[in-house]
Amino acid sequence: MLAQVGLLGLSQAGVTVAAFGSQVLLARTLTREDFGSFTAVLAVVSLTAPVAVFGVSELWLQVFGQEGARAYRWVGPSLRLAGAVCAALLLGVLAWSAAELPDTTAAAVRALLATVVVAQAALALAGSVRQLRGDYRGLSALQLAPHLGRVLVTGAVWAAGLSVVAAAAGYAVVAVATVAACLLASREFRRGAMPLEGHPAPAAPAVPAGDVDAGPRPGELLGAATPYVLGNVCYLLGIHFGTVLAAELLGGAEAALLAVPMAVLTAVYLVPRVVYQQYLLGKLHRWAGSDAEAVLLAYRWGSAGMVALGAVVAAAVAVGGLVALPLVFGPAYRDAAPVLAVLALAVPFRFGGAAVAALLTSGGLLRRKVVYQAVGAVVLLAALAVAVPVWGVRGAAGATVLAEAVLCCLLWVAARRGVVGDAPLPTWRDLRRRLSREAPRAS
Repeated sequence: MLAQVGLLGLSQAGVTVAAFGSQVLLARTLTREDFGSFTAVLAVVSLTAPVAVFGVSELWLQVFGQEGARAYRWVGPSLRLAGAVCAALLLGVLAWSAAELPDTTAAAVRALLATVVVAQAALALAGSVRQLRGDYRGLSALQLAPHLGRVLVTGAVWAAGLSVVAAAAGYAVVAVATVAACLLASREFRRGAMPLEGHPAPAAPAVPAGDVDAGPRPGELLGAATPYVLGNVCYLLGIHFGTVLAAELLGGAEAALLAVPMAVLTAVYLVPRVVYQQYLLGKLHRWAGSDAEAVLLAYRWGSAGMVALGAVVAAAVAVGGLVALPLVFGPAYRDAAPVLAVLALAVPFRFGGAAVAALLTSGGLLRRKVVYQAVGAVVLLAALAVAVPVWGVRGAAGATVLAEAVLCCLLWVAARRGVVGDAPLPTWRDLRRRLSREAPRAS
């Protein structure tokens, strides 16, 4: 387990370093105006990924964990749903690019970067396929490869002094190659013949061709996927809206003092994402129907361990930011260090909340989890509306911490009541027994 989680963690670290390196190379090559336009367009199309895939990647983890090979009946209908949503978003981005005419440079950049929408959706789907197979090495490679491709593109742009349109064209080539690689990696899965981790291998395609009654009805599919989409929207709101509001009310210079610490926090939040979204979530779905003790162990020791880890990380972020932010971003960002220190208080709440949220998702309480995420988003919006005009970016940081604390408490109470109930919690001896492979089902 530790080796697999470590591999995923190294992959995410590589993604972060590669993305940062690409930004540095572009910033040193393009004019400030072109660089700002390029990164703004890339940010907009990147934010469409959770909507483009329409929750299908997370839905697969749920239904395959519950049904095993029988869940192959969901693959065809859900792929058609994701394809339709992705095509609509792609057309929307292309229309957005046409709105920039007669500025042909801006229109070309937007049109070329529209391919990123399809690539990110394909990556999300292929990533879930690798999780279902238990192929974490393949998952790590899929995550890292597109960012390494972008580094090669930006390196060529920097070395040859190319234009912003050339950079966008290079990103488009990487996106097309990413889609092709994802299609190849999921070929066996689409045929319904891929072995599933923790389940018997299907002897034949699980859903015979032409069996139109085998798959879910459209209403059933939409109902199952929509909560995942709403949850992702709430997550993005929590990450980005504070900076947007600060820019509107306080100006770009003040908003930058929040954007830089939020970028650090987003990188830190990769830790629970790797542990729960990329490694444990599929297993939790499987354990929910077959291994109650493993779920209780995840609740008692997994969630407590994540809170403790979050506290250690928060202290390191708060103290390290005092030195690192001015050193990395320049003296102009010295005032961002106190903002980061406030935001660091949110880290234990986010780590603990991610742990119990995964239990709710796998325990049949997904809709309740989404409702609580919406409550957290409302708390954030209300707190920002009050705090930003009065205390500026530090108020925005405090509002973020408050929203994370409220959401974590709501999720924790829901998991204690809905997942654990009256069941006795496992002891430390039970945990040691499972880790020493006396109970192989938890592996």
